[in-house]
Amino acid sequence: MELFRIKKDIPFMRHALIFNVISALTFVAAVFFLLHRGLNLSIEFTGGTVMEVAYPKGAHLEEIRKTVESVGFAEPQVTSFGNAQDVIIRLPVRKDASTAQISETVIGALKKQEPTADLRRVEIVGAQVGDELAHDGLYALLMVVVGIVIYLAFRFEWKFAVSAIIANLHDVIIILGFFAFFQWEFSLTVLAAVLAVLGYSVNESVVVFDRVRETFRDRRYGKLATPDVMNHAITSTISRTIITHGSTQMMVLSMLLLGGETLHYFAIALTIGILFGIYSSVFVAAAVAMWLGAKREDLIKPIKEKDETDGAVV
Repeated sequence: MELFRIKKDIPFMRHALIFNVISALTFVAAVFFLLHRGLNLSIEFTGGTVMEVAYPKGAHLEEIRKTVESVGFAEPQVTSFGNAQDVIIRLPVRKDASTAQISETVIGALKKQEPTADLRRVEIVGAQVGDELAHDGLYALLMVVVGIVIYLAFRFEWKFAVSAIIANLHDVIIILGFFAFFQWEFSLTVLAAVLAVLGYSVNESVVVFDRVRETFRDRRYGKLATPDVMNHAITSTISRTIITHGSTQMMVLSMLLLGGETLHYFAIALTIGILFGIYSSVFVAAAVAMWLGAKREDLIKPIKEKDETDGAVV
């Protein structure tokens, strides 16, 4: 399915160096902010107290947040839970008070604001659990990267595998850099979005590389140089890219605007990943494969000429 077809190939590779310098600078900036500021980890990773409070009518999250802050809890996480009446309050670890004291203090302040507020449950997320979640999350990220490399190496060739994984890690690091720079909360849902972006981004690279392979095998393009093959492959997939990414971004945008605070950072991570995924598939993955020396012989095995002596009668 195509919305349109571009007859003349767009010379993407002509400007590949400029765009990759920009990518390298963005990547370095993201790494700097990750090392300098670090991620603003949620209590799933750092540990803390989780409270579920029910209201008879729709809860005003901003008022609840201000009330919790007024009793000594800095930057509490207040989100809706399932509906407008149920609220989840996440509080960081406090060594000077027990969980029972924390819950009594918070619910007492909330009842002064709204006497009908009902405390449904209180849970503790220990620091050890947070460390395990962080370790498991990094392990999952590593396994996804290794799996992608193996898959692409078997399906294409090691040069394409290396270029695709560089492009994917480029997307992931930039997402993390945004979260470090703006100090947005990094939670398990955001980690899930990062893993989703890895799969989403590699899919775009696979589509482009598939078209590269088809172009190399097509006799009509036998005289094209590698940069021209890359340009043709990318140009011929633009319509598909617009349809796929446009429809996906519409869904993500609806989560960003209508999903509430629970899905806010999840949708932001996906939005950044989708935008940079398109960019990296064109200007990073294809360009790196070209610079690594990808050529027709890497994807098409030469046919051995039959020996004239074969089958001869002695």
